[in-house]
Amino acid sequence: MRSPARSFRLGAALAAGALALTASPALAGTADPAGTAAHASRDTVRFATFNASLNRSTEGQLAADLATGGNAQARTVAEIIQRSRPDVLLVNEFDHDPDGTAAALFQRNYLSVGQGGAAPIEYPYRYTAPSNTGVPSGFDLNNDGRTVTEPGQPGYGDDALGFGEFPGQYGMVVFSRYPIDESAVRTFRDFRWADMPGALLPTDPATGEPFYDEDERAVLRLSSKSHWDLPVRIGRTTVHLLVSHPTPPSFDGPEQRNVRRNHDEIRFWSDYVRPGAGGYIYDDEGGRGGLRPGERFVIAGDLNSDPRDGNGEPGAIGQLLDHPRVNAAAPPSSEGAAEAAASQGGANTSHLGDPAQDTADFADEPGPGNLRVDYVLPSRQLRTAGGGVFWPASADPLSRLTGEYPFPSSDHRLVWLDVRAR
Repeated sequence: MRSPARSFRLGAALAAGALALTASPALAGTADPAGTAAHASRDTVRFATFNASLNRSTEGQLAADLATGGNAQARTVAEIIQRSRPDVLLVNEFDHDPDGTAAALFQRNYLSVGQGGAAPIEYPYRYTAPSNTGVPSGFDLNNDGRTVTEPGQPGYGDDALGFGEFPGQYGMVVFSRYPIDESAVRTFRDFRWADMPGALLPTDPATGEPFYDEDERAVLRLSSKSHWDLPVRIGRTTVHLLVSHPTPPSFDGPEQRNVRRNHDEIRFWSDYVRPGAGGYIYDDEGGRGGLRPGERFVIAGDLNSDPRDGNGEPGAIGQLLDHPRVNAAAPPSSEGAAEAAASQGGANTSHLGDPAQDTADFADEPGPGNLRVDYVLPSRQLRTAGGGVFWPASADPLSRLTGEYPFPSSDHRLVWLDVRAR
């Protein structure tokens, strides 16, 4: 049985007011040096993804931090959102709690309050659901000879179904100005990795045997967090927001269990949107198959895979960037990313990709350096009308919101894309 999701909706009057904000400027009467002012056309919808690093080390700490409006990191994250003004926003690394308390507090105490001179932003609809992170598997999934099942014990996260020190750590939440069709939401948290045909399940290079034994393969899920299909109603049009946060392709051994899992977590969406390829897929309520042909969609999330650099499986993100149903023709970019790669040096000097398209500021020595890992990818029938990465150049006053390590907000940047969805 599917774990109960939590979807929230405010009153119709608030919804109408929030939708009216779609055409409002990010800063009324003020210049916008970061170039992220809200779009002025009601014909476009701004989709965004932001790994906001609003994760905490202990269960319940995020809600406690958000209980008042005084948390500096949350205020900075909220200001980035207010200045970018997305209509539909995925936030990765936002600890999940069963009642959605943290998400409600973030809206009330941070997004609904103007930060640093930016205008408040209201999201009448939001969605969150359980994550595989920090859920004990009952098995020794990292094969270190110890099975750790108690939170707080060393090695617990490595033996959980998805890495996390407690259930829900590194979860995700969606905020939307448009209604989410709760009756048609599909989640795929329980889908087993071994049930994917041709899955890149790891082998032990020393023995050639499967890294996970039969009993482990019977419980190990594909999603390190979850995969969600959220139908968003934009007027008479439905756009399926397909969100996830695959595991980083690192923190493993020569078996490359995380590298391979990352590849297949990305492959899930490739199969889901390709007619005839997703017949093996089942959701958490037992429904089978992928997205119906012709449906509009936007794939969003921190996918932890760069097209040309980093440690991922070659071609992992190419499964989406080169997909016949995905419109990846106009990658979002920023001046700040290019500037950071040049000034920070290190691993960045050997990168093959365009540094202006980077979305995350990672360690430069020994690496992996700055990478493009966060994506907003619409379907082919959705025309784009601009996009960007919130990474202001150092001369921009708003660069105070991104900064350098230790970052005032996150090591990732908000990525947005305007699409014509009506």
